[in-house]
Amino acid sequence: MLRQEQIAEVINVQTEAFLQKESSLPREALEYIPVAENFATIITGIRRCGKSTLLLQLLRKSYEHALYLNFEDIRLVDFEASDFVRLQKEIDHRKLNVLFFDEIQLVEKWEIFVHQLLREGYVVFITGSNASLLSKEMGTHLTGRHLSMELFPFSYTEFLSYKKAKPNELTLSDYMQNGGFPEFVKTGQSLILSSLVEDIVVRDIAVRHAIREVNALKQVLVYLISNIGKPVSANKLSGTFGIKSTTTLLEYFAYFRDTYLVEFLPQFNYSLKAQARNPKKVYTIDTGLINVVSASFMDDKGRKLENLIYLHLRRKYKELFFFKEKGECDFVVFTKGKLGQAIQVCYEINDENFEREYNGLLEALRFFDRKEGIIVTMNQKDRFEKDGFVIDLIPAFEFLTR
Repeated sequence: MLRQEQIAEVINVQTEAFLQKESSLPREALEYIPVAENFATIITGIRRCGKSTLLLQLLRKSYEHALYLNFEDIRLVDFEASDFVRLQKEIDHRKLNVLFFDEIQLVEKWEIFVHQLLREGYVVFITGSNASLLSKEMGTHLTGRHLSMELFPFSYTEFLSYKKAKPNELTLSDYMQNGGFPEFVKTGQSLILSSLVEDIVVRDIAVRHAIREVNALKQVLVYLISNIGKPVSANKLSGTFGIKSTTTLLEYFAYFRDTYLVEFLPQFNYSLKAQARNPKKVYTIDTGLINVVSASFMDDKGRKLENLIYLHLRRKYKELFFFKEKGECDFVVFTKGKLGQAIQVCYEINDENFEREYNGLLEALRFFDRKEGIIVTMNQKDRFEKDGFVIDLIPAFEFLTR
């Protein structure tokens, strides 16, 4: 339990620091923040991807004043559900109608408080770094009362804007190697990324879920990020890293996904049971993390490029799969249940791999009765037309700026 003056002091200090933050590069997501009367706006994303900066940009664009409160402040460690009454008094005292809450899900019964604020006409924005913790409570008191969006690290176009650079093979290589975490892009300090991963694994996963075998947890993460673009299965990993239980591995996978460290792409199948049963391809939320986590000594540019294309599609689409029968197509994208695009990714098309990549894409197009497909490469451009099918080779730096 906190005293009234403690809450007031934290709000004062945090708001001052919040308003002094740099927000020079307008985030692309700023134009897509969902806002509606009597709805809370929920913005989730991995730590340090720029959620609070996005709120500041929103404030400067659309509002004159707002109350900002980050519940991860050490001074709020004793904040309890009963303290929401004191927080309400502060809000009333300051006569502020727009409220920005960061990581509010750390406090029990937060959703009841937010629901009350919405009933009273407040405009509420919530940011959080754990999608699962937010969604559990939103399924009760905030059902039908929230609008959600996700924020990612810098896209390639945002990266170019910050660097004041043009899309080409050189800038794409830079982005593919370093990723898009704003602070890392600005400073180049790799310690920022390694500390980020350590904080998430230890504080957000191990401590929160009472995991004792932290080394095994870290080994699983290293394995996953060392195998981006490859199918992974908890069943096949059972017994590895000293973890015998498949259930434990699946829990670890879920924790990594909920904190946005890695994501899992399902294989397309009309059967949802088959989708759940089949191995899923693993990708990381930012290619810069590969350099600080991966145990691979090979600089596999092809899989890094595939990861970049995944992230580009992931930002735009909800229905995303890989396709596999005799051959394989890296990505099939659906819009309202219908195939929108079939995309193959290959760093360099040559005589050795052309038939494999071309036929894998063609197989997907025939399966879905489509005539046009794309092969994304590092720098090659071409077009193939045969038997009514049109396959375009597109350099990644062009594809990522579409």
